Amino acid sequence: MVSIAVSYLVMILAVAISSGYREELRTAISTLVGDIRLEQPGREYTSDPAPLRTDAAWLEQVRSIRGISTVTPAVYQAGIVRSGEEIAGVMFKATADYDSLRIAIPAVLADRLQVGEGDPLTAYFVGEKVKARKFTIAKVYGRGPGDDLHKTMLMGESTLVVYAPLAAMQRLLGWTQEEVSALEIALAPAFRDQSLELAEEVAFVSHAYAAEDETVPVVSASRRRFAQVYSWLDLVDFNVLILLVLMTVVAGFNMISGLLILLFRHTSTIGTLKSMGMTDRALSRVFLQVSSRQVLKGMAIGNAVALLLCAIQAKTHLIPLNPENYMLSYVPVRIDLPMMLAADVLSWLGIMLLLLIPCLFIARVDPARTVRAQ
Repeated sequence: MVSIAVSYLVMILAVAISSGYREELRTAISTLVGDIRLEQPGREYTSDPAPLRTDAAWLEQVRSIRGISTVTPAVYQAGIVRSGEEIAGVMFKATADYDSLRIAIPAVLADRLQVGEGDPLTAYFVGEKVKARKFTIAKVYGRGPGDDLHKTMLMGESTLVVYAPLAAMQRLLGWTQEEVSALEIALAPAFRDQSLELAEEVAFVSHAYAAEDETVPVVSASRRRFAQVYSWLDLVDFNVLILLVLMTVVAGFNMISGLLILLFRHTSTIGTLKSMGMTDRALSRVFLQVSSRQVLKGMAIGNAVALLLCAIQAKTHLIPLNPENYMLSYVPVRIDLPMMLAADVLSWLGIMLLLLIPCLFIARVDPARTVRAQ
């Protein structure tokens, strides 16, 4: 029973951590750049691409697609920031989350420029002429545990992203309130696995309903843009599957050894019952019922301890991680009850199937020999 409890403890923790990783990183990607992004066509090849309009005819049709939760306008603009003698190239991302001339900068940039919250920061934007803007640092992100560390990791170490107010960047580019660089679509959690299919549907709808004079966007899914992250998550899931199989096999063979000992100790009883007319199937059912009770007890103990540890980790983030390697500063856990119940049921079935092997011993017991031995 202890062996079964330990096996189920490991299995449930593996499922919870795998689900936690997937949920945390998917949510981070959705929050940062959306599950689907609609961008200006020719942005990478044209110095002054036409902006997208938030009042375009096709946008209402896109919003009505099943599975789309929110559509967030954003403006992207490369710039140079300077503090004293230090300068750095950055990417400004403007959203409605920031107001006035207050910005959020990554900790890497703050350390390089030796600035902090409340300090002024001058930015330069190169176009037909150089434009300068003076901002105030409202937040430095990526400094401590849980402080948006994934922002820098997902964007890449070489990309320093500065979050700025949307209206200020629109004025800088000479755009109206309806003109933006990109529209970032966040999907409902239940539809995130369908991001590739929904991206194709968004592309079709935006092309089909666009007016002749409207800019048709380029549509991309974050699953393709962050293919390495999703491939890593798939690898984690595969490792969890291997772990579940191994734990089931280990628990199963421990139960096989226990059941064999039980059968050997009761060989004479088996022989006596068979001589009284009890069939091999009925005897096997008795021993399987006893074993099943032990498995269920161990399962209950393992599940209870695992859920308790998950609750503690979710509340306290007690176990840390190196964010440079794992993109998160703590071990994420998510209690996915349907998946946990599925793991419990499948492993229980696997163990019970393995227990059919020692039950073959019952058929080899000769009642005449065992009774004579008594």
